[in-house]
Amino acid sequence: MKTGIVSHFNYLLHEQNPVHSERKERIAYTLDMFDEEEIWMESGIKKIDPKIANQEDILAVHTENYIEILKEADKSGRNFDVNTYAPPGFLDKAFLSAGGAICAAESVLSGDVRNSFALVRPPGHHAGRNFAGGFCYINNVAVMTRFVQKCGCRRVVIIDWDAHHGNGTQDIFYDDPDVLYISIHQDNCFPGTGKIKETGEGEGKGKTINMPVPPGSSDDVYRYLMKEIIIPASLEFKPDFIAVSAGQDNHFTDNHSSLALTAKGYADLMAETVYLSELTCSGRVTGVLEGGYSVEGGLPYVNLAIIAALAGLDLSGIREPSLYEPLLKESLNDISFRVTEKMAKKLKKIQSKWWNCF
Repeated sequence: MKTGIVSHFNYLLHEQNPVHSERKERIAYTLDMFDEEEIWMESGIKKIDPKIANQEDILAVHTENYIEILKEADKSGRNFDVNTYAPPGFLDKAFLSAGGAICAAESVLSGDVRNSFALVRPPGHHAGRNFAGGFCYINNVAVMTRFVQKCGCRRVVIIDWDAHHGNGTQDIFYDDPDVLYISIHQDNCFPGTGKIKETGEGEGKGKTINMPVPPGSSDDVYRYLMKEIIIPASLEFKPDFIAVSAGQDNHFTDNHSSLALTAKGYADLMAETVYLSELTCSGRVTGVLEGGYSVEGGLPYVNLAIIAALAGLDLSGIREPSLYEPLLKESLNDISFRVTEKMAKKLKKIQSKWWNCF
């Protein structure tokens, strides 16, 4: 079966301002690389057109009052925070982004494709039930999660590997026992949430797992956390569907973090996630683009790597151009692995109240 990619020209139309980090080149440069590498010609790839999410899908996540605020902002524009401006006419693009995530998941559930990736913008994981922020207005992964639950996939694992903690996604599912939210993110970074002691509340206790990692964390750190935390917890949780908040701003060329992942590291992460989905939920996994702002040196290579992993293509040749190698060496932190091991040990002790695997 094929891997589906949701893509559309209209995802290039959203613009806070031409030099804003969250700009159209994030997707435009990736699509250029897809053309260069003839991704659309691969027999195992299928292009999927998005649709605009309907009000019912959005209200499954966000409050009516918040949607009214967004509609007012859509008329004349509004600043939600210092870096998040909603320009007039933004809302259709935000609803199309959420709708793209839905279409990506729907294609998997229908059996049309094996797995999928939604190459959408604006991103979503900083948008909560009733707030915007961090370049986000509608929480695409959350809307997609509620959609797959409505379709019968009750238990969902969300793996969020964006460099910044998904405070909006955590807000939405913090008390939900049927959604396991797992986040790896840079410690002491925007938005300041995502500490290991944030574990959920009410019936959702233990269903939030936060892993803050130090600056300079490499591919090895993320592989370690996948092996020690993500895979064991997900196997025990037994999901019906796996969603990935695919933030690509951990890349060593991205100036929105101080992390040191490579395109090959991302490919390995997604390959492990695909394997996990095959063990738990018949391969049902959909990734949704979140952050990633290194539009030339990082994001196109990472997106290509993730698609290759989803499609089961050869990953051995995935790498950035050699001119970036000195920057990778500068980004690495020799003690990040030891710091992460200590964090994981503390995390397991905290989470052992709710998990047999820890």
